[in-house]
Amino acid sequence: MLAIRPLAESERLEVLVLPVRPAESAMEGDASAELVPTAVALPDGTAEEAAALVPVARLSGRPGEIRTHLRPGRGPGRLMLLGIGDGGESAWRDAGAALARAAADETHITIALPGEVTPAAVRGLAEGLLLASYRFRMTDADDPPALDGVDLLVADPAAHESTLATARTTATMTRLARDLTNTPSSVKTPQWFADQVTSAAADLPDLRLTVRGPAQLAAEGFGGILAVGGGSASGPRLVEMDWHPANARTHVVLIGKGITFDTGGLSIKPVPAMKLMRKDMAGAAAVVAATLGAAALRLPVRITTLAPLAENMVSGSAFRPGDVIRHYGGTTSETTNSDAEGRLVLADALAYAVRQLKPDLLIDLATLTGANAVALGKRTAALYSENDDLAADLLAAIAAAGEAAWRLPLHTDYVEYLGSEIADLFSAPAQGAGSVVAALYLREFTGELRDRWLHLDMSAPSWADGDQAELTRGATGWGVRSLLRWLASID
Repeated sequence: MLAIRPLAESERLEVLVLPVRPAESAMEGDASAELVPTAVALPDGTAEEAAALVPVARLSGRPGEIRTHLRPGRGPGRLMLLGIGDGGESAWRDAGAALARAAADETHITIALPGEVTPAAVRGLAEGLLLASYRFRMTDADDPPALDGVDLLVADPAAHESTLATARTTATMTRLARDLTNTPSSVKTPQWFADQVTSAAADLPDLRLTVRGPAQLAAEGFGGILAVGGGSASGPRLVEMDWHPANARTHVVLIGKGITFDTGGLSIKPVPAMKLMRKDMAGAAAVVAATLGAAALRLPVRITTLAPLAENMVSGSAFRPGDVIRHYGGTTSETTNSDAEGRLVLADALAYAVRQLKPDLLIDLATLTGANAVALGKRTAALYSENDDLAADLLAAIAAAGEAAWRLPLHTDYVEYLGSEIADLFSAPAQGAGSVVAALYLREFTGELRDRWLHLDMSAPSWADGDQAELTRGATGWGVRSLLRWLASID
């Protein structure tokens, strides 16, 4: 869909997109804009005509603002004036997303980029275009229109090929995470998810993959995963991926909650809260897709990824409120709420990572609590860590990727809520501070890595109720872009 090239001599363009920014000479509050000089010479008279159109169209140059001008019988046949704001990566991402929607019924468009365009701008534009044009449909009906081909015109394409390749990979893996999350749970069993990962990893021969089924999980003591998946006819799985380049100096473990459908178990959810529970594996989708992306980009960091997968169903074999569960490594949890199941599978994965993998850094992503949305709204994840440097690095990567997170405290006063009379821990206290207490529970399984662990509660931002910027209605693939940014920054 997306290519970068110079302008061929005497080339006839059908749709030409030209960038517009707020005028440097504009007074404060003035909405005037100006055409941005492009890297390539435009067809005769095009630049002058576009410059004359800008004030007539009353453009402000804000990111994503678009006006279309028809030119019957001439080339290009249509001019699209595209606002790019301050020209930063975020502004270009918004511009690309708006353009993907405005030009959805076009066969092909050409974008003339500014002469001083930065790699960050190219990346923002490419990701905005590719992510906003995402569609997920399971129907025999014709797909709705979507932008098919885009050429980016620059003077020196080779200078931006690497950036564009990174943007393509990032968008491709984000779209994969969206596909996995959007897929209905009538299809998406734990085995189906494991099969999709196996298929995606087949093109990356250096990526090692192991899938544990119920028998192996039982033999090795993964009691949390087995308990949560025990009520389903589709047994649980644990996917383990390992990207281990020879030049890696840092070992990161990524863990993602993978509940392929959550009824709430015997503590059953009301129907309105249950109908979107196909998204309860968005954390697993994010860490798997980020690992595939890191391998495709050959990032020089070792990554081991764990995706504990289970379907939390209601049946005679479902785990009960009041059960005591023995996790990997022997820690026991008393649970009085089977709808607090995500932390039980994560506890197994965290304990396994600490005991067997011994990484330098430990990160988990989970659609863990509704309290996340109450505290921070629909677009922002909650971040927890005792490591200030790790938290700052992740927050910087999240912001650069165009996602959002806010650091919340791990209040030690709340640890007493986790006390149980019959087990080591109480998994689902009812005293409130739901997202904080869930994070404190997970921390109990991090052992010697407690000061190198970070938890992201990303239930709310994993799903969008409508199109907004680069997001499309449905699964967002939250976390893939942020993780890839962060992984690329590790030396």
